[in-house]
Amino acid sequence: MAANADKTADLAGPGIGTYEEVAAGLPTGYTSLLDPKETQQAIAIAKKNIEEGLCRELNLFRIECPLILDRDSGMNDYLDRDGSRTPIDFQCGLGLDKRINAQVVQAATKWKRFALKQFGCDVGQGIYTDMRAVRKDYFLDHDHSSYVDQWDWERVIDPKDRTLDYLTDTVKRLWKIFKETEQLLFKEFPKLKDGPNPELPDELTFIHAEEILAKFPDLPRKQRETAILQEHPAIFIYGIGWTLEDGYPHEMRAADYDDWVTETTSKDGRPMHGLNGDILVWNFLTKRRHELSSMGIRVTKETLKQQLKLTGQEDFLTMPYHKMILNDEIPQAIGGGIGQSRTYSYLLGKAALGECSVTVWPKKLHEICAEKNIHLLT
Repeated sequence: MAANADKTADLAGPGIGTYEEVAAGLPTGYTSLLDPKETQQAIAIAKKNIEEGLCRELNLFRIECPLILDRDSGMNDYLDRDGSRTPIDFQCGLGLDKRINAQVVQAATKWKRFALKQFGCDVGQGIYTDMRAVRKDYFLDHDHSSYVDQWDWERVIDPKDRTLDYLTDTVKRLWKIFKETEQLLFKEFPKLKDGPNPELPDELTFIHAEEILAKFPDLPRKQRETAILQEHPAIFIYGIGWTLEDGYPHEMRAADYDDWVTETTSKDGRPMHGLNGDILVWNFLTKRRHELSSMGIRVTKETLKQQLKLTGQEDFLTMPYHKMILNDEIPQAIGGGIGQSRTYSYLLGKAALGECSVTVWPKKLHEICAEKNIHLLT
């Protein structure tokens, strides 16, 4: 029973902990390789290279992204399926007989698929956006912020491309961009080569969540990820959201964008599920898993209905966004999000996201970080 309780708690979402745990987990004797000015200069270089890489490797073009959405559109991202992380609601439109019920974006995951139609994208063409969002229900630590900066991207695909091979090829293209950006930063700032993280491997290790569970059956999800990252310091985990052999999903994933229900086949012929996944690396400085990107092939009208039934959210089918999928009004797609500050902090050998981005942090976290020679931007 205790093991099951541990696994259930492990699914509760990112950044759940205490500041005592944060203090114990942060490195001692830390000194940033780059000062604040150099850090911002390095971020500008990395940002430019990653955005150019996305356009080149995935045939994307840049678009503008909303900060607020109509609450009733169904386009905001609820991040999971247990309702624990809710968006900020407010009314706007002074002078209207009925003011607009709006929400601050948590991620542009679903909006992007609609945007593919809005901007007239053809098969093989897509968009990316410099997304900014607010997630008020995070525990604020060195690895999670209420302010989110992310490259959100989406690409039109042909229905025949809804395969693991297509997903894998796309992930490899993204990894090429990360690797190129790392090497560019090494060239511009040679002292980064002496950082806490070794060079990124040339290739990712691809593994299914079911395979990780089979390898570490007694460990909760985060501990399984930690264990596999000791063997392979850069991985892509397939199939996040489907209920595994132990009766739990690897991690709860929203039911209305990534397809985690479609049956696939492992390399050795075993049945698996899911056309989505995450890129994780091992952070040698913080001694923990470090997520760079989450992505997946998007739901069809059939898999949307199946996933919403499994999660008890069939009422979503009445929302405008979900009706567009049911009526084939928006294209089949693949898409994902890449954490900007999360990527910068890893490539620049930083101990905390707050060394790269400016937001609000608790006084307690400021005190902990100051004691560790970690200077958060405010």
